[in-house]
Amino acid sequence: MIASQRHRFSISDEVHYFNCAYMAPLSHEVSEAMVAAARLKEQPWTFRPADFFSVAEDFRSGAAALAGVPVDSVAIVPSVSYGLAVAAKNLPMAKGQQIVTLADQFPSNVYAWQDLASRTGGEVIAVKRPSQSCWTEAVLDAIGPDTAIVAVPNCHWADGRVVDLVAVGETCREHGAALVLDLTQSLGAMPLDFETVQPDFAVAACYKWLMGPYGIGMLYVAPRHHGGQPIEHNWINRGGSEDFSRLVDYRNDFQPGARRFDMGEKSNPPLLRGARAGIDFLMEFGVDRIAEALAERTSAIAEDAAKIGLASAPIGTRAAHFLSLEFPHGVPEGLTERLAENNVHVSLRGASLRVTPHLYNTQADHDALLATLAECLG
Repeated sequence: MIASQRHRFSISDEVHYFNCAYMAPLSHEVSEAMVAAARLKEQPWTFRPADFFSVAEDFRSGAAALAGVPVDSVAIVPSVSYGLAVAAKNLPMAKGQQIVTLADQFPSNVYAWQDLASRTGGEVIAVKRPSQSCWTEAVLDAIGPDTAIVAVPNCHWADGRVVDLVAVGETCREHGAALVLDLTQSLGAMPLDFETVQPDFAVAACYKWLMGPYGIGMLYVAPRHHGGQPIEHNWINRGGSEDFSRLVDYRNDFQPGARRFDMGEKSNPPLLRGARAGIDFLMEFGVDRIAEALAERTSAIAEDAAKIGLASAPIGTRAAHFLSLEFPHGVPEGLTERLAENNVHVSLRGASLRVTPHLYNTQADHDALLATLAECLG
């Protein structure tokens, strides 16, 4: 078990925050890195042309190390929607083909595919899972000879139930379908073997489980797509852009690997250095150990919640870091308001209470959550 890291966050003892799936709090290290980086612009003459590249490459290398992928396969993006737009632009789809998604999937991983399907005469299939199972069987059953793309997360953003990406990746390859992943609710808290899953594209925003700031993310691009088309054309992604004296010697070639897909104005020190500090926090412990620690936390909450009548799926059906509590007689009226009045912060998604702790949580947080829930049910 990893000891609580609460001392590294600006969370008072009176606050009980179980909402990392909504937004991770910034650690002191992340905030300090962002502030120091923002102050660089106070004296712009100290920010050299080479720094436009080094600050981006430092984040890229950290993101690649965390995900366990080659550095050249990581692009820097501002959001999940940007990364998915890159994927949609570079994956073929013919009339009559299908894109498989999950029912009630997060909108950013739906709109891009609805647009692609409407432009190509295709169809988006949103699969539904059986009542108490994970999503895997429903996804596998939907993949067939007419499937062009499977666009799914590792776990559902609302209920935390998993998709077995190893099995899905294998089935995609059997049918010649592309696999696109939104890992925003899992990367950094849930191990993933990219080499085994073999996604075509995978994107993750940094402001949740990567413990970083809002407005920055990473996009994994499989090497087979490194010759693709970016969705914007900016100066810094072109070959030779390190030489500022020759920027008007316009070139058709790009920076190597997935860098051609980087967003414009990517060299933003506050975001990049803050995001890198968030990744460093995770790498200090390792994703495997973090996943184990969060599994212990969610399992303990689930066990005590069951004593007051709240049901939850077991780990395996749900992601270890992601707990969804179900109420036998429906959600009590004003539940989240009463929780907030007691400084217990969670999210209500549908008929379930989403409880997503991290390393900053303590036994006192656990006790406050369960005591308040018991009061609400009493």
